[in-house]
Amino acid sequence: QVQLVESGGGSVQAGGSLRLSCIYSGYSYRPLYMGWFRQAPGKEREGVAVIFTRGAGTYYADSLKGRFTISQDNAKNTVYLQMNSLKPEDTAKYNCAATWSYAGTSLDPNAYSSWGQGTQVTVSS
Repeated sequence: QVQLVESGGGSVQAGGSLRLSCIYSGYSYRPLYMGWFRQAPGKEREGVAVIFTRGAGTYYADSLKGRFTISQDNAKNTVYLQMNSLKPEDTAKYNCAATWSYAGTSLDPNAYSSWGQGTQVTVSS
C-alpha cells in the first residue's frame, strides 16, 4: 500500500510563495497520476493540479493556472506544488493523492485512492 507524506505548508502573507512536497513510497506499481487537492473549512475538496508520472502531462484547475505549478522528481518519488502570488482564498488543507486510473486527469478527488494526511496552508491579508 502506498504511503504519502506531505510537507511544506505554513503561514504566509498574501503575495508570498510556498512549495509543497509529497513523498510517496511503498508502491508495487508506480501510480499513473499524482495530484494535489485542497479543502477549505466549510467547502468541498477540490482538485488543484495533477501530473502524469510517466511523462510530463499536467492538468490544473482553471482558476489556478499561472500561479501554481506541479512538478515531480521520480528518482525521489516526490511531487511538488509551487504556489506563487498566494491569496487568502488559497487558505486550505492541501493533500496529495495517488491514482492508478486514467480518470486521474479529471481532477476529481473520487478518482484517487490513496491520500496523505495533508499540510495546512494559511495565507493572511
